[in-house]
Amino acid sequence: MRKVPFVNLGKQYEGMKDEIDQAISRVLKSGHFILGEEVLRFEEELAQSTGVKHVIGVSNGTDALVLAFKALGVGSGDEVITPAFSFFASAEAVASWGGKPVFVDIDPEDFNIKVDRIEGKITEKTKAILPVHLYGNPADMESLMNVAQKHNLKVIEDTAQALGAEVGGRKVGTIGDAGTISFFPTKNLGGFGDGGAILTNDSRIAEEVRLLRVHGAKKKYFHEKVGFNHRLDALQAAILRAKLPYLDGWNEKRREIAEKYSERLKDTVTIPSIQKGKLHIFHQYTIRTPRRNELKEFLEERGIGAIVNYPLPIHLQPAFSHLCHQEGDFPESEKASQEVLSLPIYPEMTEEEVDYVSKSVQEFFQD
Repeated sequence: MRKVPFVNLGKQYEGMKDEIDQAISRVLKSGHFILGEEVLRFEEELAQSTGVKHVIGVSNGTDALVLAFKALGVGSGDEVITPAFSFFASAEAVASWGGKPVFVDIDPEDFNIKVDRIEGKITEKTKAILPVHLYGNPADMESLMNVAQKHNLKVIEDTAQALGAEVGGRKVGTIGDAGTISFFPTKNLGGFGDGGAILTNDSRIAEEVRLLRVHGAKKKYFHEKVGFNHRLDALQAAILRAKLPYLDGWNEKRREIAEKYSERLKDTVTIPSIQKGKLHIFHQYTIRTPRRNELKEFLEERGIGAIVNYPLPIHLQPAFSHLCHQEGDFPESEKASQEVLSLPIYPEMTEEEVDYVSKSVQEFFQD
């Protein structure tokens, strides 16, 4: 029986071992392990890659969201509109500083926030919209920005899963007031631990984030504000610098694998939808089937890693029970949570592995 893991980070490391080892050695020899030259160079290189004016490296993707809200003046008691179906951190970052996440259902075609439902959720307490470019597929940012501008709302793009994706020819994360990124190891651009960044074209926001990530101090031991300890490690920055030049190629390889999956599975399951004007970078290749749990077990028996992203929508999470949502409030999010299954996809997958996964899915439905 062949084994195909959900992701294979060891394979990626072996493919660029010398570059990674040199980057790590460079940091170890420097003796400078937090922020510093490596972080500064990475910020500059990522800014050039995305076409944004400012990149600020931080400790992880969740902290990036918290800092972005803080820098934008979104605070306790304010409401932030966000999709009901996503990773928990999106809404968690809102609630962590006393804000209230206000949920909107998703479009079943792309799993992103249903923009035509946003205006119905806006109140006098609404301060921002938090779209999530889920699975690497961009949200409808043109329509969303029109709503935000009409109601004078801030927009923070959760780009944790979508670095390199585009909509309307623009990189996601660079369209709203700020964009946040995660460099968790399994992301398309992943470090060897936690890491994150904030993207913005607003110099004031960038300056505020830089201040807040280091205890509110521009000068050591002199604190202008109460901030946080949300700094990016030099070691992670050096590793990410080594990987960054490969990102576009890796994303293209993911699209090629996704195309092969879709061609082979289009008559078997509901395959990912790609809308006109969007560049999907397939952080996940996520199919849908009412027989999801059975299929997952079948694949696991054949040595194939398959993951449910995500089995319970955010509005039904126990942590948000105080918001008094019930089953049926966001039916598309709830249905997706019962049907989605992410198949293995990473740039180093072989044709044989893609074929094995595809044939295994087909065999399940032939039984």
